[in-house]
Amino acid sequence: MNKESTEFIKRKFKNYYENADIPLPDRFSRREYAFMLFREKGMIRHISFKRKQDFLSFIVDKTPAHIYYSSAYYKYPYKNTMDKKEWMGAELIFDLDADHIPGADKLSYEEALENVKTEFIKLVKDFLLNDFGFNTNELHLYFSGSRGYHCHVVSPRVLNLDSSARREIVDYIMGNDLRYDIIFKERIVDRISYGKGYQKRVKRLEIPRADEAGWRGRISKTLLGIINEIKNLDREDAITKLKSYGITQRMAEKVIDTISDEKIDRIKEGMIDQSSALKKLFLKSALRKIAVSLSAGETDEPVTCDTKRLIRLPYSLHGKTGFQVKGINIDELKFFNPLRDAVIFGDKQVKVKIKQPVNVKIKDEHYKLNIGEDYLPEYLAIFLIGRGYAEIWGD
Repeated sequence: MNKESTEFIKRKFKNYYENADIPLPDRFSRREYAFMLFREKGMIRHISFKRKQDFLSFIVDKTPAHIYYSSAYYKYPYKNTMDKKEWMGAELIFDLDADHIPGADKLSYEEALENVKTEFIKLVKDFLLNDFGFNTNELHLYFSGSRGYHCHVVSPRVLNLDSSARREIVDYIMGNDLRYDIIFKERIVDRISYGKGYQKRVKRLEIPRADEAGWRGRISKTLLGIINEIKNLDREDAITKLKSYGITQRMAEKVIDTISDEKIDRIKEGMIDQSSALKKLFLKSALRKIAVSLSAGETDEPVTCDTKRLIRLPYSLHGKTGFQVKGINIDELKFFNPLRDAVIFGDKQVKVKIKQPVNVKIKDEHYKLNIGEDYLPEYLAIFLIGRGYAEIWGD
């Protein structure tokens, strides 16, 4: 980003912060705040504010590119080491990013945002509301300002959970270590006598009822959906569909060759075939559809487990898009469109030099731009400059 572009965005951010009455988090004086400034490396940390006006004056004066605050409460939030701060509790934070979604690198920006919203809805409604039983007023939902969504769980039940307890919540939501012998129960349905008192037990593997709570019922409903899906496809399409759930080509072919109308009917009646291929298929494919992606990979430590995490301040601006970290009502989540609802800058025309082709839809307008000079509305110019696709260009 050249100097002219930086100064332009900084002026727009400053104007926003001068006029916005940004709500501060609960017990704001017990939080640590952190800032990243335009054209400066590193982060300004270990700052606290006693009064809201002090905070507002600070952000107008510094005009940061990014504003963060701690999910934790501290006795001394301004201390420069974590031990000295004296931890007093922390909200439970979920941070879903498009980068966590398999295949996101092949999606457009709009497609990635739509996919991560689907995951977010699954997290909020299926797990946090249904399984964990949080109330809607205990969940604060936000668009991150760039490529994802945040959920802040503020229930008193979670504030004192340590990292291990938070890890258990993450493992449950991601379906980690979920075994098929927990989901699919063996039941003895008959005994065959062979003389001298010897009996052979005949077992049947049963799937859970669809109306059961938690993972068992959720997997049952998903399995029936998968069965109906692949039953109506031809062989090649069915194999492709199974592979989309993470099944290998060989395993997919084996399942297609094994499964019959009779077996499908038995599964619908609650009886799953004893074939290990089918058991592995159904558990793996159901997990792929149900579990929420909370991390980018197996070695990535999810935000949720961190009891001292910094998270973006709601209603601040994201320095790489110009979008607002927008609060979302749970009832409106399904219809929320960040490329419309989180855009806060106006339509005034700005001359820019576009550095690479752009194809994006913002504020319900579709823009297909080529390399070169052009006049664009402020909101689009700020977005492209922040992402490195354009820069301010003088006459």
